Amino acid sequence: MNRALGLYLRLISLQIRSQMQYRLAFVLEASASAASNALTFITLILVLERFGTVGGWKLPEIAFLFGIVELSFGWMDMVFSGFDPDSFSVYIRLGGLDQLLLRPVSLTLQVLGSRFLLRRLGRVFQGFLIFLFALSLNSIEWNVVKIAYLPVVIASLVAYFGGLFVIGSSLTFWTGEAIEAVNIFTYGGSEMISYPMHIYPDWIRKFFTYILPAIFLNYYPALYLLDKPDPFHMPAFTPLLTPVVGFGLLAIGLLFWRFGLRHYQSTGT
Repeated sequence: MNRALGLYLRLISLQIRSQMQYRLAFVLEASASAASNALTFITLILVLERFGTVGGWKLPEIAFLFGIVELSFGWMDMVFSGFDPDSFSVYIRLGGLDQLLLRPVSLTLQVLGSRFLLRRLGRVFQGFLIFLFALSLNSIEWNVVKIAYLPVVIASLVAYFGGLFVIGSSLTFWTGEAIEAVNIFTYGGSEMISYPMHIYPDWIRKFFTYILPAIFLNYYPALYLLDKPDPFHMPAFTPLLTPVVGFGLLAIGLLFWRFGLRHYQSTGT
């Protein structure tokens, strides 16, 4: 375990040193990443200035949802970027995966440490600022349980979207190409759960409750932290499902990854 962790940290340090060779480029890329997502939030502010609420939720409450998602997805996109299906499919097409398989190191560890997009810190920082903005506007009655629960929510979101990345990469063992539909549930999913789930049609809400249970990762934690009533009258223990869903999906993704790896056939390139 210590050897694997040490190797992973070395791989990450190499990635960071490589990306920091051109510091101006890094700053510009990180700033561009933050600015592009900030524009979405600014648009949201303008919409709420005009209409007041979205599904009965005001700007401070939606900013709370938005900030947590941006913060969490930014971390995930930085840490799990090696499993981004678009980049991983290149290993499949060009035969790079065969080279990784020849090394006496866990393939999962190699892929995880193969990319570490430091410029995603721009999105993380932007999400953190929005979250602080939301905290300043919402009168949250903090207690020890809520303070301890908040980092669990963020870690669970990172694990959930990381699991989707792993599943998307695993599918390329059969397809050889990244499947665009996966982006609907990763990038599109992050956009969707940035808003209260009760605004969506019933079939979408049921899909993201019983099939791909994203509703438990941001919406129900927000209801609990903001002391808002549950319009769906789910059981009182529902907020406790957040880590179960988040880390459970990551575990499923890793199992599917191992299954796909056993059925991998080289492209011969």
